Amino acid sequence: MGDLFWPGDERAGDLASEVAWLAAMVRVEQAWLDALARAGIAPGTVELTGLVGPDDLAEVAHVAEGAGNPVPALVALWRERARGLGAAWVHRGLTSQDVIDTSLVLMLRDAAERVHRELHDQVTSLVVLTHAHQGTLIAGRTLTQHAVPTTFGAKTAGWLTGVLDVADSLARIPLPAQFGGAAGTLAAVVELARLRGVADPVAVTTTVVADAASALALRAAPPWHTTRTTFTAIADALVTGTDAWGRIATDVATLSRPEIGELLERAVDGRGGSSTMPHKRNPVLSVLIRRAALTAPALASTLHLAAALAGDERPDGAWHTEWPTVRELARRAVVAASHTSELLRGLRVDDARMRGAARAAWQDLTAERRSIAAFVGKAPPDDDYLGAADAVITAVLARANAYLEARQ
Repeated sequence: MGDLFWPGDERAGDLASEVAWLAAMVRVEQAWLDALARAGIAPGTVELTGLVGPDDLAEVAHVAEGAGNPVPALVALWRERARGLGAAWVHRGLTSQDVIDTSLVLMLRDAAERVHRELHDQVTSLVVLTHAHQGTLIAGRTLTQHAVPTTFGAKTAGWLTGVLDVADSLARIPLPAQFGGAAGTLAAVVELARLRGVADPVAVTTTVVADAASALALRAAPPWHTTRTTFTAIADALVTGTDAWGRIATDVATLSRPEIGELLERAVDGRGGSSTMPHKRNPVLSVLIRRAALTAPALASTLHLAAALAGDERPDGAWHTEWPTVRELARRAVVAASHTSELLRGLRVDDARMRGAARAAWQDLTAERRSIAAFVGKAPPDDDYLGAADAVITAVLARANAYLEARQ
């Protein structure tokens, strides 16, 4: 895939595409049908994979307008094209929201796994940078102005902390299946089980839900049709990512200004130039990462707003708002993660320029030290005034190493 409106979109591949969504919905329906058959409710199962393909998507999308979602059109095609005892049992006991919600969770899990791989890459790069520049003097800047001395290793340790926080957030996100039936009571499955002569329909229905969820490697959970914590939690974790990556990109873009020149993105043919200004070397990766950081919070906000308006037992419009929002947020987060990994792998550090700028501004950078010394009535010592920077860096590196060991 590619997107003229979002350069770099192809890095996300077919993640959260229409084809991927179809595949995820097939998996959900298949897991449910198989579970019905294993429980003795359905007389058999059929293979749904391949019955509906990419060539059908335009027609499915057209027909979906009539129902407000694509599931009824898909179910009609599956039942029409499937052969075997289980064909008529496709989707029995489910509702459209069950299929859509669970398939979106599957796609978001794929996005989270992609981001996890990029995070591992980023942590590895940042550990190397932090070790290499633990003692590299640089001017600390607050509110755009010189503040006190610090080290570039302390700065990258800050970046590293943000990336590790993203990993923690993603590790905590819930991944439940959604199986609730028309209004979250599973009444249709219980009734089907009763009519098929099952001795304890409610117990068997619970088994079916657990079986189908297990087949999808998701957590069995009570129906959550209008409790949208799943999507807001995943969105918040992804935005934690774009926040952290945006912070890195902002620092790189600022420090790569010609008048500062302390950092530079790796040179790549065809990237960052200008057709009329040959001297230009624009920090394109940083620009694209910042773009994602600026737009992702609004997408998460949309999901929170939808969650707040998820009324009754099925939301009227709020639920529908989630689908394209989830798609955009997942793809943009994965692309930004990929851009950040590349940025960090190729980052060029001009440590001599960092030290030179810090020394040139040394009187300003050590003004705080002199004011503290004057307060206590003692002369300031003659060192680099870095406080506990080494201890902070050591603690962050220990956390990073624990993360890398756990991910081996």
